[in-house]
Amino acid sequence: MCYFLLSFFSNEFLKRYSSIMEAHNLTYVSEFHLIGFSEDPDLQPILLGLFLSMYLVTVLGNLLIILAISSDSHLHTPMYFFLFNLSIVDICFISTTVPKMIVDILTQTRVISYVGCLTQMSLFIIFICMDDMLLTVMAYDRFVAICHPLHYGVIMNPHICVLLLLLSVFVSLLDSQLHNLIALQFTCFWDVEIANFFCHPSQVFSLSCSDTLIKTVVTYFVGVIFGFLPMLGIIFSYYKIVSSILKIPSSDGRYKAFSTCSSHLSVVCLFYGTGTGTYIGSAVSYSPSKGMVASLMYTVVTPMLNPFIYSLRNRDISNTLKSLHSWIA
Repeated sequence: MCYFLLSFFSNEFLKRYSSIMEAHNLTYVSEFHLIGFSEDPDLQPILLGLFLSMYLVTVLGNLLIILAISSDSHLHTPMYFFLFNLSIVDICFISTTVPKMIVDILTQTRVISYVGCLTQMSLFIIFICMDDMLLTVMAYDRFVAICHPLHYGVIMNPHICVLLLLLSVFVSLLDSQLHNLIALQFTCFWDVEIANFFCHPSQVFSLSCSDTLIKTVVTYFVGVIFGFLPMLGIIFSYYKIVSSILKIPSSDGRYKAFSTCSSHLSVVCLFYGTGTGTYIGSAVSYSPSKGMVASLMYTVVTPMLNPFIYSLRNRDISNTLKSLHSWIA
């Protein structure tokens, strides 16, 4: 549904973009060219096998998490409700970039239409923002469970859980449309070559020859609201969680309390660590290859590792997966 909605908006944007081009007598940009990782023919089979394997592992791993939560009534709790939706988002997230890259390798072409680029950029922003928002909501869930255990069932009731999920979807759609509105103001581009394997918003924006000051101010404002504030929420939640855990007198009690949020904390560190660490490294000495590796880390590697973290570090999930395996066998 989101895809068709975004396609509709993209078509409307394209119509308005065409009228702007005609009014300003500028060259109409109908497509962009993605650089990709390599044009070496000998490397194409290796890249194809690598990315196809990573994509299949990610999809199957997250589908197993979804199946485990759906099949076990003991996992029908707020924490696993959000994990269920996080797995769906991770599948959608990796599906916005990798299938297109696989098709490009097979067809030996790296061309993407303007509408396709705008749609891919919109979907990318929606799902990365959804990841961010769901991780924040899951941190709040762990905060309530550990700091207010007696009121957990009242605070995290099913209605609140659905409301938090809908709020995450709304914020993600709003973030995506704000980026689209910024892109809509672009009336010309310096180049049509994107130094990445997908239409990354920052690199599409960098190609624009529109007013850089307004573009930079709005981009950073949107980044602070939809990126930095959720991260502060996660940090504050874990500050309160650690403070509460340290007050538990027994070491067994502290271990049990910490184990309930260890998987989520690992995923948070992986998500923000790969997203910020690799980009800081590439910003110090930027090159297109470093930028693509940075993008690859949190668009492909992170969604692929999330199911392993939750299945290996979460006893409930691992026990359910073992039960499913024995039942199938």
